[in-house]
Amino acid sequence: MSGDLPAERGGTGDAEEIGEVVRFDVIGHGDNARVLHVVGEIDTLTAPILRGRLGEQLAEARLLVLDLTDVTFLGSAGLAVLVAAKDDADRRQHTLRLVLGSRIVTRALEATGLLGLFDIAEGVPQALEAAG
Repeated sequence: MSGDLPAERGGTGDAEEIGEVVRFDVIGHGDNARVLHVVGEIDTLTAPILRGRLGEQLAEARLLVLDLTDVTFLGSAGLAVLVAAKDDADRRQHTLRLVLGSRIVTRALEATGLLGLFDIAEGVPQALEAAG
């Protein structure tokens, strides 16, 4: 599914739904910033899809904000994808900034000792402001 996103989301972009498990919304913010909003579960089935979306966006945007506020499950495969995306962003000299917003995501990152690895913002507006 793809098309314009509601104006209150702060831009236009593409939305893609994979079954009923996960949905990805991409919202452009100028030439060099994008927000990838993830809704649903990041598990062994959806983690490779997330990896592909992150790779596509990191190739085009100097700042990629990964909005995980609506993630309902984050498994080890998803955590591995986040680490790989961080490495990819660093190699490209781009910024990957996470918006957690969910206790599920925060707990998974804390429990694995990965929380300190990432650039974290309280919300999407703050993540985008930090870029300016």
